[in-house]
Amino acid sequence: MCAIDVAKASGKVCTRTPDSRRPGRRGSTVWDVPATTAAITELGEQLVAAGIEKITVESTSDYWRIWFCLLESAGLTVQLVNARDVKNVPGRPKTDKLDAV
Repeated sequence: MCAIDVAKASGKVCTRTPDSRRPGRRGSTVWDVPATTAAITELGEQLVAAGIEKITVESTSDYWRIWFCLLESAGLTVQLVNARDVKNVPGRPKTDKLDAV
């Protein structure tokens, strides 16, 4: 699975995939991706190669559009969630990394 917290200049990407070192467990990887056509297209290729099929994108404003369109064109299923509905989880600080996770 993959989630992306989108901002104006970049997105914080989090993937959760099976952990080869710990059978039956998953590992998280979080990194930044620039909000450019080339970087998002490359991300889509990486996610497809990793076997990820569904992406959740959280965004304010209309920054999500390039992410949604390019990832969908890579063959991924993309769902957009409203940042207002998923932020401020009780007991957790508000950061872009934690939003992606």
